[in-house]
Order: sequence, then structure tokens, then C-alpha cells
Amino acid sequence: MLDSAVAFTAGLIGALAQPLHSTALAIVLFTLGVRLLLLPLSVMQARGARAQALLAPKVRELRERHGRDPERLHREVSALYADRKVSPMAGCLPGLAQLPFFTVTYRAFTSSMIAGHANALLVHGLFGVPLGQQFAGAVAGFGLLSGPTLVFAGLFLLLFAVAWVTSRRTRLTMGEHVQPEALRRLMPLLPFGTLLAAAVLPLAAGIYLLVSTAWTAAERAVLYRPAPAAT
Repeated sequence: MLDSAVAFTAGLIGALAQPLHSTALAIVLFTLGVRLLLLPLSVMQARGARAQALLAPKVRELRERHGRDPERLHREVSALYADRKVSPMAGCLPGLAQLPFFTVTYRAFTSSMIAGHANALLVHGLFGVPLGQQFAGAVAGFGLLSGPTLVFAGLFLLLFAVAWVTSRRTRLTMGEHVQPEALRRLMPLLPFGTLLAAAVLPLAAGIYLLVSTAWTAAERAVLYRPAPAAT
């Protein structure tokens, strides 16, 4: 079933590329379309995270009061969420629901073979660089200061800019409900993982990462607000 979904996705992107005369542009438009389709889930996720942030001071009080009695603490926290009609998983489930869409899209941009045939998406290029090319291959084949490596350098620079914006907003909007402390320190660093991924993935996947993470940064700017200070 996954292979069929990947084949359908690759075919759809290929169909988009024909009138656009650019597979890279087709990847951009397809990624925007997928993120637009998943926007309702993102809104649900933001609402869930906001609800958890509002309850964070109450949860902290319960932990201080019943920290030595885990069963009592669990009952009290569950009762609090039930009373406010908030699910503890409200901020997680919409994100998990998006994984199948992202998995199919990722496979379409990274698989060398689709439905028993060479992945046509990776044959076309961007500024003369094949979409199936990886950064290491570009450096080995053309040199560190060549045109292809400069294309990757431009991609890395844009990814870094998006990651920096996302990391900064994460620090501003991360509520006290995010525990433990090690996780609070790790979360602002996670956006920079896209740079590592783009360094080892084909150029097509790097374009997908850039568009998708830029959309995420825009979503967070609109849907998320700094968590209120605890009282």
C-alpha cells in the first residue's frame, strides 16, 4: 500500500512538472499543497498545545503537592484535564496523524526506484544539478567551489535561516509544561537537524525540507503565542 501511495505521489508531481517545465517547482507546489491539506491538523495541534500551556501552572501545583504519591498525582492530573475538557494527547495526536503524509512524500523524493522503474523525479535538475544528486557527490564530482556545490550551499543557507527563526520562536513559545529540563534544552536545537538531513539526502528532498520547514515556521508565527506566565 505504501509503494502504491509513493508511486501515485511521484506521478502527481511528474504531472505538475509538465506544464510548469520544472520538476523543482513542481516539488515546491506539491509540498505547499500537502501542507495546506494538513493545515486543519496543525490548527488542532496548536490548540492542544495552548490548552496544555494554560493548565501547566495547575499541573505544577499538583506535582508539588502530590509528588510523593504517584497514584494520587495521576488521579488529580487526570481529573484536572477531564474537568477542563482537555486531552493530555491533544498536542500530539494531530502531529502523529501527519506522519503518513510526510513518509510518502519523503519516499517519493529519496527512492531511486518507484514501482519497478527509475524515479523520474530525480533525473531532472535545478540550475544544472540533478535532483537526485547528493552534496557529497557534488563535491566529489565537481569540486568544492563548483556550481553544483554552490547550489547546495544556497540551500543550506536558506535552511539555516528557517531553522534559526524556528528555534528562536520555540524558545519564546515553549511553556513550562515541557518537561524535563533536558527536553527544554533540546527542542530549540531540533530545527537545525534539517541541515544534517539535507547534507546526506538528494537535492529533491532538500527542496522539500526547505519548503515544509518554512511553512512550519510561518504556521508557528500565526498559530502559536508565548505561553502565559505562571501565577
